Amino acid sequence: MTPKHTKIKFPIWQYLNQPLFSQDTKLVLNPQRFVLIWRLQLLERCWTKECDAKGPQQH
Repeated sequence: MTPKHTKIKFPIWQYLNQPLFSQDTKLVLNPQRFVLIWRLQLLERCWTKECDAKGPQQH
C-alpha cells in the first residue's frame, strides 16, 4: 500500500537544468529557495489542471 501523504523529493534534475542566460526566468542558486518556488509552480499547475478537467462552470 502507498502512504496517504507522500513527500515530494528534491527536484534535482529541474534544479540542474535551469536556463543560465534566459531573460524570461531567473536563475535560483539557493536550493531551498528553488524548492519553494518549484513547489508553488507545481501546485499552480495541479490547480489549473484540476480546473480545466471540470469543464465549463455552471452557475
